[in-house]
Amino acid sequence: MGVADNIPFSKVLAAPLRNGLTRPKAVRGEGVKMVNMGEIFAHERIGEVPMDRVPLSGRERDSYLLEPGDLLFARQSLVLSGAGRCSVFLGASEPVTFESHIIRARIDKTTSDPFFYFYFFRSRAGRDAIESIVEQVAAAGIRGSDLANLQVLKPPLREQRAIAHILGTLDDKIELNRRMNETLEAMARALFKSWFVDFDPVRAKAEGRDPSLPKHIADLFPDSFEDSELGEIPKGWEIGTLGDVADQSRRGVQPDAIDASTPYIALEHMPKRCIALSEWGTADGLESNKFEFKRGEILFGKLRPYFHKVGVAPVDGVCSTDIVVVKPRAEHWFGFVLGHASSEAFVEYTNAGSTGTKMPRTSWGDMARYPVVLPPDPIAEAFTAQIRPSVTRILAAIHESRTLAALRDTLLPRLISGDLRVRDAERLQEVQS
Repeated sequence: MGVADNIPFSKVLAAPLRNGLTRPKAVRGEGVKMVNMGEIFAHERIGEVPMDRVPLSGRERDSYLLEPGDLLFARQSLVLSGAGRCSVFLGASEPVTFESHIIRARIDKTTSDPFFYFYFFRSRAGRDAIESIVEQVAAAGIRGSDLANLQVLKPPLREQRAIAHILGTLDDKIELNRRMNETLEAMARALFKSWFVDFDPVRAKAEGRDPSLPKHIADLFPDSFEDSELGEIPKGWEIGTLGDVADQSRRGVQPDAIDASTPYIALEHMPKRCIALSEWGTADGLESNKFEFKRGEILFGKLRPYFHKVGVAPVDGVCSTDIVVVKPRAEHWFGFVLGHASSEAFVEYTNAGSTGTKMPRTSWGDMARYPVVLPPDPIAEAFTAQIRPSVTRILAAIHESRTLAALRDTLLPRLISGDLRVRDAERLQEVQS
C-alpha cells in the first residue's frame, strides 16, 4: 500500500454527517422505503431488500434520500459491539431514506472510495476506532460529532479503489450465491405447490390439457379426482399425516461428549423463510444437552414456530433442543417432507397448536399429526428427483460462500493495514477462483 495518512473522518466526506428521520408507526406503511436498524444489522450491503415505508415531503427528499455508496452507521445498540455498526447502501430501483437511529456518511468520491471506508470500518482497525467513541448509557451509542473527528486511514485513491475492488468481488460472489439459492428455493417451492397443493398435473389431464411435464412423469398422475375428508384429492391418493412419511431424529448427546470443533446450529443461526442455513458456530463452550443431526436432514425451529425457521442441514453437527431434527422414513419422501415442513400452511398449523404464552413451542407429536394428501411412491420419488439437484446446489453454494467469506476476512485486515500488497492479494484471489 502507498503512504496512508491518518485524518479526521470528516475530511473524506462530501457533506456533513446526518441523522435520519423520525416517523411514528402510525404513519408507516406507504411512501418511500426507509432503512431501519433491522436492515443495518441484517445486511452489511443494503440494496433491494424489504423495508418499511414512510411519507416524505419534498424538502425532506432533498436532504434525506440515500445515494449509492452512502455509509450508514447504527447510532445505538443494546449490545456494545453493535453500536457504530457500518453498512453501505448499494442503490435501489426506487428512492430510499433512513431513520433517526442511523447516521449517514456521504463520501467525497472525487478523493475517496466509499467502499474502501465501508471495508475499513469492518476491519479490526475500524472497529477499534468506533469502539473508542462508544458511550454506554441506557444503551451503547455513538455521536455524529465523535464519528466526524474519528481518525481514519487515507491511502492514495488508486489504492483505495484496488482494495475495495478485491474485497467487493468476493462479496459479489457471495451475494450471487445467495440470490441463486433464493431462486432455486422459490422454484422448488412452486413445483411442490403445483404438484401437491394445487394438483395442477391432475387438473390438466382431467381437462384434456397438456400437463407440461415429461411423458414419463405425466403418466404417473391420474386424470380425475375423488372426494375425501380433506375435500377433492387426486384419484388413488390417500389421506395421511406427516408422521406417516417422516420421523423425528432424536439423537441426544451430552456436552462433554461433543468435540469443541463440531458445527453447532442454534435458532439464532437460522434465517426466516429460507432453507439455506449458511451460518453456524462450534460446540466449544456448550453446557447443556443437544441433538445430533446429519447433513441433509431437515431442521425445524419449534420455539416460536411463527418465526418460520426451517432449513436443510449443510453439515453434520449438533443443534439446540429447541430445534426438531426431521428426516423422511425413506429417501424418496425427502422432497415431499421438505415441501410440507417449510410451507406457510405447516408453520401456521404448528403455531396454532403450540403451547406456552411467552415462549410458545410446538412438538414433534403435534407436527407428526399434520394432515397431508399422500401421493403414490413413484410420484414422491419423481418429485425428490426433481428437487434433489437444487438442494445439492444450495448446500454447495453455502460452503463456497463460507470459503469466500473466510478469504475476504483474511485479506481485509492485511490489506487495510498495508501488510499485504494489492497484487499479492489478487494472486491469492485467483487461486481461490
